[in-house]
Amino acid sequence: MCRAHGYPGEFSRSLWLNRAGVLKFYPNAITLTRDDEAQQLEQISALDVPGQWGVKDSFATLDLAPRGFTELFAAQWLILSQAAPAAAPASGVRWLPIREETSLAAWEVAWRGPSGSHLPEQEHALFRPTLLDDANIQFFAAYDNEAIVAGAIAYRAAGVVSLSNTFFVEGAPAVLRAEMLVHAMAAFPGLRLVGYEHGDELSTWCTQGFEPVGALRVWLKRAG
Repeated sequence: MCRAHGYPGEFSRSLWLNRAGVLKFYPNAITLTRDDEAQQLEQISALDVPGQWGVKDSFATLDLAPRGFTELFAAQWLILSQAAPAAAPASGVRWLPIREETSLAAWEVAWRGPSGSHLPEQEHALFRPTLLDDANIQFFAAYDNEAIVAGAIAYRAAGVVSLSNTFFVEGAPAVLRAEMLVHAMAAFPGLRLVGYEHGDELSTWCTQGFEPVGALRVWLKRAG
């Protein structure tokens, strides 16, 4: 995501850092290892980012409160423990991959929900068209006639597929979750689905066959 916005970030042994800017809904630091807390705290404390920014503590090992951060939420990493249902979709919606810029803009409007009721100008869009050129990323949506009623992103990396940015419009049938898994697995066959959730979504996805495998936390540093 940051690469699509022109600031790809940098990797150290234990952290990914974005020093260039703040991307809404995405962190400026992500921990990559479990046992390097001292080094991670030092690098995070030295990160000079204007405005409000976040840290994704991938192993829930850091205490960032003394450094001016507030815990935004705690979550659980998930892995799909069984095959998604292989039956034909039952909801009657059409699941389609997103291939074109106009479709991606409509997908983003649906993802934003009621607060984003119009197509964003390209310079204000979060999901840039260049993402459609990445073979490791698949946007897909469920269409009821011409309306998008559900969607997600599947991202292939490190031998697994991350399922993220899932959404369902109000009143969408529960079977769409199982159908979503079918299409995510079909996009990258033979790879396990992973992700993370918290709150009610954590419980709901566990009923679809996901299992918690570890904790993470997301921290937020307020502007000023």
